[in-house]
Amino acid sequence: MIKMEPRQESSPWMPYVSPLLAGGLTLITGAILFAALGQDPIFALKTVLITPISDAYGVGELFVKAGPILLCALGLSVAYRANVWNIGAEGQLLMGGLAGSALAVQFTESEGLWLLPAVLFFGIVAGMLWAALAALLKTRFNTNEILTTIMLNYIAFNLLQYCVHGPLKDPHGFNFPESAMFADAARLPLLMEDARVHLGIILALVSAVAVWVLLGKSFLGYQIQVLGRDSRAAKMAGFKEKRLVWLALVLSGGLAGLAGVGEVAGPIGQLVPQISPGYGYAAIIVAFLGRLHPVGVTLASILMALLFMGGEMVQIELNLPLALVGMFQGMLLFYLLACDVLILYRIRWVSKPAVQTA
Repeated sequence: MIKMEPRQESSPWMPYVSPLLAGGLTLITGAILFAALGQDPIFALKTVLITPISDAYGVGELFVKAGPILLCALGLSVAYRANVWNIGAEGQLLMGGLAGSALAVQFTESEGLWLLPAVLFFGIVAGMLWAALAALLKTRFNTNEILTTIMLNYIAFNLLQYCVHGPLKDPHGFNFPESAMFADAARLPLLMEDARVHLGIILALVSAVAVWVLLGKSFLGYQIQVLGRDSRAAKMAGFKEKRLVWLALVLSGGLAGLAGVGEVAGPIGQLVPQISPGYGYAAIIVAFLGRLHPVGVTLASILMALLFMGGEMVQIELNLPLALVGMFQGMLLFYLLACDVLILYRIRWVSKPAVQTA
């Protein structure tokens, strides 16, 4: 019989080593899977991890995808540090893109310098307000934020679908479900010629520094972490739990909203039905893989962006399904959680006592 017993002592380094171990196990399992599918494992892994960034354009695309993942994961890290389980980054991202687009399509001929900051502001506020719905339900009615944020994801997705097929649909777009192209004044400027990488990655890195300062250098961040570790201790210390829950969710939503509006104002340039291939959901894995620390989350975001690109490359080069991206993400999370369990617990084999007969 298998028994799990808590370890008396655990290595202080293992929490930081386990993400590397989880990544290694994911690669080994992926190689076995590719071999089972009749592919050369070494060539397949090279196609996933190296081919997408083999040129300057590929490196630029890596940062294009890493930006929104990083923003969402940073917001989730703040919420999870407060023990607030926001699963709604995807919906908050979609609402940010929708709100920013709603403003941008009203000024398609504008050249004013005010337009881009206004579009970004609308996106951030929309993400904050969408997260505020979950904060209100949690603090006022004690609802489970996991359930409410998941349901809000579906509402946000269907609201975006309605708008892109209805009021925001381009009347001159040959009946395609997409908005008009944004004016140049509403677009994030590019950072590289002949590439799509734009100012959004800079905003994401600045946000990472801001979150690091908040969590590691401010009293407010200290309150958030105390609340996450022991809510009773936070209450005894006089910290306002409801206010901190609101702060964690609203900040998380704002960063996700910035990710969404950055997508439509950056590489896409218009509102389309699919502005995210699942960045908000992938950010949950990234937050845990990065140990809820801005530096770790930044590195994990780059890895996750590479997996998104690798999945597309595998589909093109090896004619394998794009679902492999989700499989790699799932394996990464599974191995990470398994490593974390083994850090805290030891497996023991206990023999069953012999049954005594009368």
